[in-house]
Amino acid sequence: MATTLIKGGTVVTATGRSEADVLIDGETIVAVLAPGSVLLGTDLSAGVDTVIDASGKYVIPGGVDAHTHMELPFGGTAASDTFETGTRAAAWGGTTTIIDFAVQTYGQKVLDGLAAWHEKAAGNCAIDYAFHQIIGGVDDDSLAVLPTLVDEGITSFKLFMAYPGVFYSDDAQILKAMQVSAETGMLTMMHAENGPVIDVLAAQLVEKGKTDPYFHGIARAWQAEEEATHRAIMLSNLTGAPLYVVHVSAKQAVEQLAWARDNGQNVFGETCPQYLYLSLEEQLGASSEEWGAFEGSKWVCSTPLRSREEGHQHHMWQALRTNDIQMVSTDHCPFCMKGQKELGLGDFRKIPNGIGSVEHRMDLMYQGVVNGQISLERWVELTSTTPARMFGLYGKKGVIQPGADADIVVYDPNGHTSIGLGKTHHMNMDHSAWEGFEIDGHVDTVLSRGKVVVDGNQYIGSQGDGKFVKRGLSQYLI
Repeated sequence: MATTLIKGGTVVTATGRSEADVLIDGETIVAVLAPGSVLLGTDLSAGVDTVIDASGKYVIPGGVDAHTHMELPFGGTAASDTFETGTRAAAWGGTTTIIDFAVQTYGQKVLDGLAAWHEKAAGNCAIDYAFHQIIGGVDDDSLAVLPTLVDEGITSFKLFMAYPGVFYSDDAQILKAMQVSAETGMLTMMHAENGPVIDVLAAQLVEKGKTDPYFHGIARAWQAEEEATHRAIMLSNLTGAPLYVVHVSAKQAVEQLAWARDNGQNVFGETCPQYLYLSLEEQLGASSEEWGAFEGSKWVCSTPLRSREEGHQHHMWQALRTNDIQMVSTDHCPFCMKGQKELGLGDFRKIPNGIGSVEHRMDLMYQGVVNGQISLERWVELTSTTPARMFGLYGKKGVIQPGADADIVVYDPNGHTSIGLGKTHHMNMDHSAWEGFEIDGHVDTVLSRGKVVVDGNQYIGSQGDGKFVKRGLSQYLI
């Protein structure tokens, strides 16, 4: 097998940093060595097939994005990124593993939904991938099959307290599913918003002629997120099921999670870059010659953007520092303006919900290091190590140590990245939600299981490089 030495860099982990060289044999890290180490009296550089010079740069474990939606049918259309285009964009941005959501729709067999997602992804991915399972219909059949998913390497399932008529589960259904979670150790993931309340508020706004994208966030008020988060926590407490709340955006929801964790519950939460950097105020002010106020539909997602004046973004960064929020995923669910977002012209309820960010998460979070919001080590922890631990991948993913997969990013803190169409944008979208963002750093080299897939400003990977990865149970539980 081919051997590679990454030399001269600063290896950064969740627990510290050190000057070290990393030796790779085939797909696996075999040693982390003092700089300039020799083997049997020979400089290692002379005995390997490839040497990557990481001088002045950080060497970090490849990013793990634990929340993506490639090819997801939604709102009369489907997410614009395929597994091929989406995972290639992820690789460009330093993410080497995604965990996507296989979907069971109401009335469908769970295993049929899972098989459909395997068919979409197999042979198409640029990087490794795993699956969560969406349970769109909680019934006796789906509850019976949930435990069998563990043997398939799928150890988490997602429920929705939102979207009545599409994915919605009522409290009784959630209770039954969480009982299975408690029995098996599977992680219950929750979209925590009070969907029936949101639907009423949205209808009332439209009746008053308030149809612009901005009102999407007004309808999905923070109270609906806080209430649902609290309710999910109570059901988790009742059943003993571990709970993971996805895409947390409201500071009040964070407070509910912190309260539960302070009381010893296995309750966790993720946030996304959009809730750290973007706000309702910017969405309200968005306008263009082509789209007018509908320009704001670029940032329609659920949970929605929150008000900067109310301090949600500040609180979310603080929660990342204090571990009240444990990790950052993207909820990558991209839609183009033409033919997709424009379905909601005149009625924000019909705008497909989603933002494309899988390519930019590592950079956006590194800018948090530059800005003093988080430490370098916390950057690695939030984007790689904790996602791997949370979802049963740690040891192979999320760490630079002997025996781990050689998923490695060489990151240049002295480089620069300009985000936007025509700059750094490889997602299958006709716009960028992050247009104009400037990053004081740059992804230089990306290795996926020992193979260089991105080198400088060149993609040299191939469709099908990525493999399906079976996951174990969460390694983050108390």
